Amino acid sequence: MTLDLPTPAPTPAEHQGAVAFFTARLSYQTDVADVRAALAGDRPGFVLVDSRGGAAWRQGRIPGALHLPTDEIPGRAPHLLDPAMPLVTYCWGPGCNGATRAALTLSRLGYRVREMIGGIEYWIREGFPVETATGTTAAAPDPLTAPCGC
Repeated sequence: MTLDLPTPAPTPAEHQGAVAFFTARLSYQTDVADVRAALAGDRPGFVLVDSRGGAAWRQGRIPGALHLPTDEIPGRAPHLLDPAMPLVTYCWGPGCNGATRAALTLSRLGYRVREMIGGIEYWIREGFPVETATGTTAAAPDPLTAPCGC
């Protein structure tokens, strides 16, 4: 069976470029399930950075996350973050590039950063806990997103 797609898959000669591309994506990104699994352990090995603004933070956040809005990173990061500790940024979700912008800003400051794809939207959709001023809650997982099993 041949797939007739507008852009063909890489040729054998282009294969190494594809390997490099996908390796880089996995080096610079992580997903909500992997972050959740790491946070469930005693030492996740990273600081989780919520790059959203104050109103979004107050609506709900991932327990244990550090609130550091993107526009405050240059002035606050050197006082809050250990340059030796890797970071994972998140923002709202796939329709938002805030986590990407935060990761870029932090990378330019010399931090080792990964972006959590899916953001808090997919964190919530997978039924993971969300913290607010009134406590921690978790919604039922969205059957379209969880369990992924990948």
